[in-house]
Amino acid sequence: MTKPIARTTNSDTPKKDDISHRLYEDVLALLLSTMVVSLGVTLYSESVLVTGSTAGAALLIEHATGFSFGVIFFVINLPFYWLAYKRMGTAFTIKTFVAVGLVSIFSKLTPMMVDFTMLNPVYAAVAGGALMGIGLLMLFRHRAGLGGINILALYLQEHFGIRAGYVQLAIDMVILIIAFLTLPFDKVLLSILGAVVLNLIIAINHRPGRYLAAR
Repeated sequence: MTKPIARTTNSDTPKKDDISHRLYEDVLALLLSTMVVSLGVTLYSESVLVTGSTAGAALLIEHATGFSFGVIFFVINLPFYWLAYKRMGTAFTIKTFVAVGLVSIFSKLTPMMVDFTMLNPVYAAVAGGALMGIGLLMLFRHRAGLGGINILALYLQEHFGIRAGYVQLAIDMVILIIAFLTLPFDKVLLSILGAVVLNLIIAINHRPGRYLAAR
């Protein structure tokens, strides 16, 4: 007499539904993550520092021209949405568009609600980089980004297994080298420190196969 074969399940292997987020979870994540990023951007703006990606380019333009970071950041990201739609899907593109819009708004409102009478530039570099890294990590885990280089970094991770943090770090170094032409030497060094903090957070915590940016 043969014994019935017991069905076994691997509880360590997540099902597709196990990693899906509900709508309210995505909404909360988009709001909280963009608020965190905007606070980090405010620390950088107040200390005349820059970061990488399109946010870094927007900060450079703000420091050079005096135009609002929020407006520059929103406009500079517009060309990247087509790549996001073609490569990452409709849901990712919509969430990213909303996230960029929220950062543009929050970065304008945050200085009106927070006043820095004394801000150590070293603290601003480390804390600002950490805040932006944490905010980006939240966005990545909810299949969103902040446009620009984030889209390229996530695409390379999803399709080639290259960690998004390392791609971001390499491109950010190029942007920060350009910053030497417009900012004092010590400000650029502190900006590099912040970029390292930001991208280490992403590289350590966001690995291929754990959270997917697009279905």
